[in-house]
Amino acid sequence: MPKVKTKSGAKKRFTLTGTGKIKRKHAYKSHILTKKTTKQKRNLTHIGLVSSADTDRVKAMLNI
Repeated sequence: MPKVKTKSGAKKRFTLTGTGKIKRKHAYKSHILTKKTTKQKRNLTHIGLVSSADTDRVKAMLNI
């Protein structure tokens, strides 16, 4: 049987924590930053966690 490949898009976007949770970055931080307030850009900088409703889907993409 061939090995199961991970989704390359998910591999670039998600990382695992030590406790098994999945870290993610916030959206809307890549371009058109001049019209966004400083507070909004600062709050988008922080790392978030994938919600419990989506963890099974992300783990399937990462083959965990």
